[in-house]
Amino acid sequence: IIATKGGYLPFDHDLPPAGDRYLRETFIDQGLAAPNEIVGGNCLAPRFLRAMLEQSLHNLGLNCIDIYYLHNPESQLSSIGRTEFRERLRAAFDALEEAADEGLIRYYGLATWNGFRVAPTAPDYLSLSDVNALARKVRGMKHRCRFIQLPLNLALPEAVTLHNQVVSHEKMPVLEAAARFGLSVIGSASLWQGRLIDQIAEPVRTKFNDLSTDAQRCLQFARSTPGVTTALAGMSRVAHVEENLATARVPPLTSEEYQALFA
Repeated sequence: IIATKGGYLPFDHDLPPAGDRYLRETFIDQGLAAPNEIVGGNCLAPRFLRAMLEQSLHNLGLNCIDIYYLHNPESQLSSIGRTEFRERLRAAFDALEEAADEGLIRYYGLATWNGFRVAPTAPDYLSLSDVNALARKVRGMKHRCRFIQLPLNLALPEAVTLHNQVVSHEKMPVLEAAARFGLSVIGSASLWQGRLIDQIAEPVRTKFNDLSTDAQRCLQFARSTPGVTTALAGMSRVAHVEENLATARVPPLTSEEYQALFA
């Protein structure tokens, strides 16, 4: 399964010295985005998203991407109102549904950092009910908005612990809300870019008897969380791949073992 994401204005490596000129000539002058559609380097304009999707297909040598995420769309909420944000998200969903109709993607979703793990009063909060309603408005019950991604690890457990979503007047964590809407949840930052290595408290380590490293324990926590489809971890070395694969050789934590972590 191949997934990628779009939403931030890209460049090859480092931002060119004449950054403003590069962004203007590459995106604005080419008609991919108007200046007011770019917020802090993030853009949801349909023309821009289509160009980025086609570029990703070219770069990956593919005819179709399985999951295409909108990358941190909640970052725009620091500068625009929620009414305008919903309209931008609706237009983006419409563009991705068209791409799915053409066979360029299979499904799409939101890859977030803050949106689904902050309180409803936070400026960058995302309501899963709103997201689902927008997708249904665009394409009815057959919409392809089927995935969300958010951080989940031993230091950032809000997907499990924070009742910040409302479905049918009932408050619940985002993992439970996603299940209600038939969404698959991908947990990112399972190792928090390595920050959790050698930082786990000894009483917690003892609850992972079958595993020998903190990386494995972190992955075991994320993959054992009820409602999580996949726990993501970056692996830049063969040794990391081998270490992480060792986690797959043991069963996920049972419900009782998982709850004991919070005790």
